[in-house]
Amino acid sequence: MDVLFTFKIAERQKAELIQQFPTCTFHFKRTASGEEVNFADVIVTYGGNINHELLARAERLKWIMVASAGIEKMPLEALEERKILVTNVRGIHKTPMAESVLGHILALKRSIPEIYAIQETKEWKGDFHSTELRDSTALILGPGSIGGEIGRLLQAFGVRTVGCNRSGRKADYMDETITFGQLKAELPQADFVISVLPSTPETTGLLTAEHFMAMKDSAIYLNFGRGDVLNEAELIEALKEKRIHHAVLDVFQTEPLPEDSEFWTLPNCTVSPHVSSKSWKYIERALIIFQENLEKFLKKEGNFCNVVNLKQGY
Repeated sequence: MDVLFTFKIAERQKAELIQQFPTCTFHFKRTASGEEVNFADVIVTYGGNINHELLARAERLKWIMVASAGIEKMPLEALEERKILVTNVRGIHKTPMAESVLGHILALKRSIPEIYAIQETKEWKGDFHSTELRDSTALILGPGSIGGEIGRLLQAFGVRTVGCNRSGRKADYMDETITFGQLKAELPQADFVISVLPSTPETTGLLTAEHFMAMKDSAIYLNFGRGDVLNEAELIEALKEKRIHHAVLDVFQTEPLPEDSEFWTLPNCTVSPHVSSKSWKYIERALIIFQENLEKFLKKEGNFCNVVNLKQGY
């Protein structure tokens, strides 16, 4: 059994895998361009290097372990035709991403950016427009593991949480759950609109100019899911016209964000360069899921953790 890793892991992590799985041959190459692809049974990847050309070469490939939650860049139809198992690390992002969302919200509501800025001027100044989270409402698009953890933290601050998903099915740490079809009617009540949606045919372009028109002019919009949930030009227009108070964006339609993007210079926009899930524990947590699944794969047990539905895209 040949296992190809296409990203860097620590030497101690390599040694642990080799010791735990002596029947496997591991290739730690940090690339998918070498001949190792030709005889790999398993590829461990962040997903961006999985394309039709690679699949044509990887004739023995049976399983792709994606060390991220999103798989939208992969050739899903081809993977389904080949019946290649695809698993991801859904769930490991929830702690760092939820803390990032909460950090941005607290910073904006408690005037933290302004406090940092006046330290540079050495000016004793206290006329900030700080406010509290308590008794506010957060509308969370995608109340899964990440959205649920965001909801749990916000509820601890006295925030009412409303989840929004395709079915309206109840979700953990949501005081209420609505469907995508009910979204526009709920927006006028939301102080925070937080998207952690994946990229699927149902979520692409979900938010339109009409949705931004329906929001409070004091609302904060945060996108930590995927950039294609909206038309960026419409969001820029909404920010320029101050239809909403502020946007915090961790994801964009084009990444890295081009230097000429207006998002960089809008005073009511915070650009976060897709770093909300960053944590020194990230790979450690991903490998725990991989090792559990590799045990099952070798024993032909099935019942794998985090199997991706290739038709649904998540």
